[in-house]
Amino acid sequence: MLTDDTAALLRLILAGGASAPRRQLLEHHASPAAALAAGTRAWKDCALSDAQVAALRQDDPTALVAVRAWLDEPDHHLLGWHDPDYPPQLRRSPSPPLALFVAGDPTRLWHPAVAVVGSRSPTPGGRDNARDFAHALAAAGLAVVSGLAAGVDTAAHEAALATGGLTVAVLGTGPDVPYPHANAGLHARIAAAGAVVSEHLPGTGPRKEHFPSRNRILAGLALGTVVIEAAQRSGALITARQAGEAGREVFAVPGSIHNPLARGCHRLIRDGAGLVEHAQEVIDALAPLASELAGDLRTRLATPISGGHGNVTRRRQDEAHGDPDYQSLWSALGHDPTGMDQLVERTGLTAAEVSSMLLLMELDGRVATQHGRYFRNR
Repeated sequence: MLTDDTAALLRLILAGGASAPRRQLLEHHASPAAALAAGTRAWKDCALSDAQVAALRQDDPTALVAVRAWLDEPDHHLLGWHDPDYPPQLRRSPSPPLALFVAGDPTRLWHPAVAVVGSRSPTPGGRDNARDFAHALAAAGLAVVSGLAAGVDTAAHEAALATGGLTVAVLGTGPDVPYPHANAGLHARIAAAGAVVSEHLPGTGPRKEHFPSRNRILAGLALGTVVIEAAQRSGALITARQAGEAGREVFAVPGSIHNPLARGCHRLIRDGAGLVEHAQEVIDALAPLASELAGDLRTRLATPISGGHGNVTRRRQDEAHGDPDYQSLWSALGHDPTGMDQLVERTGLTAAEVSSMLLLMELDGRVATQHGRYFRNR
C-alpha cells in the first residue's frame, strides 16, 4: 500500500519535463503530498511549465498500476529529492534526478564509489583491465558503479561481485528491465548483493536518449570515474565529461597508439584526466574524498563510531560509545558471513536500521561483506 507521499511523488515524476522546478517545489514544502496539495499557483511560482501543471491536475490511477506493483515487491524502493537518504554525492551533482527507483539496498548509494566505464566491445586486454581495476577497487572497500552494458561494464560488475565487494548498476531503462537482456542474471545478482538504480519508471524499455542522461547519474554517484577503453565518440567519454562537470576526479588507462579504443582515453589524458596504470593510484587519489563521504554518513546517522577510510585500528569500544543498537548489532555479527534477515532477527532492529549501521561499520573497516552477507573484518 503506497503512502500519500509516495503517491504524490509518483505524480510529480509522471509530470515529466525539467527536474529543477519540481525539485524546487519539493524544497518549498514539507513533503511531496504537501507540494501536490499546494495547488496551481504554488506550482507556477516554482516555474513548472504549463504542461507540467496540466499533468499534475490529472490523477490517473491506472497509469501507476505497474509502478505500484513493483514497489510492493520486497527490496524495491523509491527515493525522492525530499528524502534525507537521497545520496549526498548525487545531490551535489549538476543535474540530479527528481527521484530514484532502487532495487536492492538504497543505503549502498552512500558508499564511496568509483565508476568504471568503457567500450561495449573491448579488446581482450581492455576486458582484463576492467576486471583487474574493479577487483582491486572492490577489495579496497570501494563500490564499483557501472551501467550494466556489455563489455567493460559487465566485466567490472562481475569482478566486483566475484571479489565479494559492492557494485551498483545504473540503468537507462526501468529498474526491472535489464539491458542488454543477456545481463538479466547479472542484474538479479547485483540487486541481491548491491543496488540497481534508475530514474525511469518500472517497465520503461531501452530508448536511445535515456543512456546519455543515465551517465550523469553514474558519474554523480561516484567519487571518480575510470575509463578503461573508449573510442573517440563513445558513451564512456560522455560519462567522463559529466564527471568532470560534477567536480569529480577523472582517470584514464592508456593503451597502444594502434588501438582505436585507446584514442578516447588518450584524448582524456591530453585534456587533463589522470593517467593511471594501477588501481592503487585511483584508491590513493580518492581516499581523502572517501573519508569526507564517511563523515557525511556519520552526520546523517548520528552514530558515535570512530575511525576512517582505509586501514583502521579495530577497537572494541562499543560500551564507551554507548549506543545500545550498535552494540546489539556488533554482538549479532560473527566471524562467519551472516545474512541480513538473520541479523534483523537477532537484533530486533528494522532492516533499514541494520543496513545503515552496517554501511558505517564497513566504512570504518570493522565489517566486511561477501555475497550480500556480513562478518567482522579480521
